[in-house]
Amino acid sequence: MKEKKQERYDKAYLRMALEWGKLSHCKRKQVGALIVKDRMIISDGFNGTPTGFENHCEDEDNYTKWYVLHAEANAILKVASSTQSCKGSTLYLTLSPCRECSKLIHQAGIIRLVYSKEYKDRTGIDFLKNAGVIVEQISL
Repeated sequence: MKEKKQERYDKAYLRMALEWGKLSHCKRKQVGALIVKDRMIISDGFNGTPTGFENHCEDEDNYTKWYVLHAEANAILKVASSTQSCKGSTLYLTLSPCRECSKLIHQAGIIRLVYSKEYKDRTGIDFLKNAGVIVEQISL
């Protein structure tokens, strides 16, 4: 069966998000994000420390530092500092969002989420579905 055009694009954007995640300095998880609107990438992000901080994401006990930003938060914040808007866009994520980031996704006006792997806590996914966001999982 022939793959639908949208599915081809979805997989391509997810592969790009996967590559973007490889830029992260985090050792435990490398997560990438792309925000696409009208077939144009308007933002990207990966998990890491805020600008001006050291790049190491984990402390000496290998726990993630509390101030590490998630990939989707970085991508949304990048849009917020530009002339673009997330309203009506699709977010591509290599790992499904946590509950905190799910609030940001919904509030930013993102209407569709496509992710590859599922995070251990499904609360964020359930919240987004309840908020009317279209949520799809595509394994790469």
